[in-house]
Amino acid sequence: VTVEVRRMGGGFGGKESQPALFASVAALAAIKTGRPAKCRLDRDDDMVMTGKRHEVRIDYDFGFGADGRIAAADFAHFVRCGYSKDLSAAIADRAMFHADNAYALPTARIRSRRLKTHTVSNTAFRGFGGPQGMVGIERAIDHIAFETGLDPLDVRKRNFYPAKEPALTPYHMPVTDSVIGEIVAELEASSNYRARRERVTAFNADNPVLKKGLALTPVKFGISFTTAHLNQAGALVHVYKDGSVHLNHGGTEMGQGLFTKVAQVVAEEFQIDIDQVKITGTTTAKVPNTSATAASSGSDLNGMAAQAAARTIKDRLIDYAAERYKVPRDQVVFEANRVRIGNDEKRFSDLVGEAYLARISLSSTGFYATPGVSYDRESARGTPFYYFAYGAACSEVVIDTLTGEYRLLRADILHDVGQSLNPAIDLGQIEGGFIQGMGWLTMEELCWDDKGRLKTHAPSTYKIPTANDRPDDFRVAIWEKGENRAPTVYRSKAVGEPPLMLAISVFSALTDAVIAAGDGKVFPDLDAPATPERMLAAIEQVRGAG
Repeated sequence: VTVEVRRMGGGFGGKESQPALFASVAALAAIKTGRPAKCRLDRDDDMVMTGKRHEVRIDYDFGFGADGRIAAADFAHFVRCGYSKDLSAAIADRAMFHADNAYALPTARIRSRRLKTHTVSNTAFRGFGGPQGMVGIERAIDHIAFETGLDPLDVRKRNFYPAKEPALTPYHMPVTDSVIGEIVAELEASSNYRARRERVTAFNADNPVLKKGLALTPVKFGISFTTAHLNQAGALVHVYKDGSVHLNHGGTEMGQGLFTKVAQVVAEEFQIDIDQVKITGTTTAKVPNTSATAASSGSDLNGMAAQAAARTIKDRLIDYAAERYKVPRDQVVFEANRVRIGNDEKRFSDLVGEAYLARISLSSTGFYATPGVSYDRESARGTPFYYFAYGAACSEVVIDTLTGEYRLLRADILHDVGQSLNPAIDLGQIEGGFIQGMGWLTMEELCWDDKGRLKTHAPSTYKIPTANDRPDDFRVAIWEKGENRAPTVYRSKAVGEPPLMLAISVFSALTDAVIAAGDGKVFPDLDAPATPERMLAAIEQVRGAG
């Protein structure tokens, strides 16, 4: 069986296991009829049949001091998995891995129960359990701030992983690359957080109906497959005698710009224009045993594999030129569309043509396996991540206490992508991830009947964000100081999943606004998604209790 994928619509996780059902249906039809078969579902059927992001209930218990410093944390995760296991074990594990988010917990206990239910089999979704785990601790931080009377940002800053001396995660991995304190400090200044906090307080004092909320929250997201053997990738590079390059690798393109980034890597290695690099559809006939394009690792894995293949060919060209023109290897230098050989220069395509005539191999495979990642589930210890991606977001909201409706007024984001492979693509991922996360936390509500059937299975009942839901003031920046301490491809960092959790700042800002509606006397019961109905119930709760 050869599997070929040219491209697909946004995958966001559903591509990992859900297509197996429909592939089986199409295969059965093909076998019975002897003809090719296509299976394409009506949107309602698709939403009813396919798995969703795991719904999680989190119970938490914290010990902390008057200064907001956390002494101990106890989490209990209850994870709705649906009728079969699917990817639930790994997803629930990652929710546990990210239960600390950016905070060093001196003592922690994290328990997880995976619940079989009579609903569809839940599956991967952007963040793969990480968002659920992070919401739990950010909710707890807001609660600690309420109990101590401190600004939530100050509580957060006092508990960050330190930058200089590594602290251990609950799974005993030292965090050696923590830059969250520096990122948050920069965003606190650029977003004018302190002055805006004062203005929000003044606004709330003067307005009995409308209330504003403000929150600045961090993100620390581990990058790698937590199933260690998946951290591998292959690539195939051909250089043709006219200087054009063919590239194939194990990653799939779903609009995230992976093909562009990997082509850039190969073009950079040969110092040629990117339009000289042609990528063909992902196929197991060229690169076998591919891992899923998931865990935000597509560029990390496939970029390194393609780089390895290109460098093998490049080394052969250098060896050929050094011998042919009697110069040391270090005097063969690849420059923009040409190669300098001693005191002479020639076009890249000319050198390639000469190497072909000299019977030099111009084709190579490349392979990459992420080093140093391992995890023992039995002892709950190990190094499941190669590095961490960091970011922070500051969100300001306004709510109508009579209806529960709200608006996101402004969002400031500062995100770490290391040395960006492509800033335009990375900015798009950050913006899109934030808006998608906001939808998950504020409006995308799943409703089931008592027989386990999904009732919100169409755009009429299941609402996702539109262009009108983005804030009018939306300020997104890539952290200029970003650099990956791990030796990734050109020291870049993954950017697919981490930005989604920046949207937790919206949920925390809504909590802040509801607290203001109750004159700061009661911490609200507010679950995600914070729909207007849930917001109104929380407002009535804090006012009734007050």
